[in-house]
Amino acid sequence: MTDINFSRGPASPDSQASAGTSPRLGEMRWDIIELLFFAYRDFVGDADHELEAFGFGRAHHRVMHFVYRYPGLKVADLLDVLRITKQSLGRVLKQLLDEGYIIQKTGNNDRRQRLLYATPKGEALVAKLAGLQTDRITRALRDINPEGAAVINQFLRAMIDRDDPDKVLEAIFGTGSKKPRE
Repeated sequence: MTDINFSRGPASPDSQASAGTSPRLGEMRWDIIELLFFAYRDFVGDADHELEAFGFGRAHHRVMHFVYRYPGLKVADLLDVLRITKQSLGRVLKQLLDEGYIIQKTGNNDRRQRLLYATPKGEALVAKLAGLQTDRITRALRDINPEGAAVINQFLRAMIDRDDPDKVLEAIFGTGSKKPRE
């Protein structure tokens, strides 16, 4: 097997380009880019493996996560959160509805609204997947003090694009009226 040099390029914050300009190739944050890539791969990989047994994929996981966390989430809002088309959501949502993981109700004030709720079967699946991911997070944070954990949280929040209004992000950042389910 060929050795790979993962230490290519500067790793210090001093090497970053100034705000508003694109960094030059030698100023890229390869260290963070690769750590995020591998962390994401393994973070979702735990759930991916579990989902395979159900014939589900990452799209099913994302839909189930947000429907569980925000009961009564409108289909239109789910499309905005996931930043996908109706067509992309349609197949996944139909499968989750048909197999009894989600139910859909019409809105009280607007009968055109489709509100989504996790069923007990869906809640059990979300709990299993979140448990796997919580275990990974807990292991990763085991030797990090509370101040370090707060910095990680701050970093992840800063990575999220907050240019467009998003009801779920508003709830996450504490500016929205809808509170996530614990």
